[in-house]
Amino acid sequence: MDRIAALRTVEEALAAFEQGEIDLDTMEARVQGTLRTYATEFDDGRLGAYRATGEQAAEGLIVVAETPTEARERVLELLAPDEPDFEVEPVD
Repeated sequence: MDRIAALRTVEEALAAFEQGEIDLDTMEARVQGTLRTYATEFDDGRLGAYRATGEQAAEGLIVVAETPTEARERVLELLAPDEPDFEVEPVD
């Protein structure tokens, strides 16, 4: 899913919510699903998506980076100052 498609899908969910066609929980699920799909399919040739696994604070976090080392640094930045024990792996 490219950025434009993701934005369009989020816009459609917002519009449906504003028109009363869906409730807040449904809108949140659609937006979250869209963002997860975008993040896990992200690949521009030099950047890739990486998922953290380990302690609860890091588990499941997805970041975009050039290397696993950079991905690890990004996760640490997001979780500072806690710095849990975790690993990163490319997202398929």
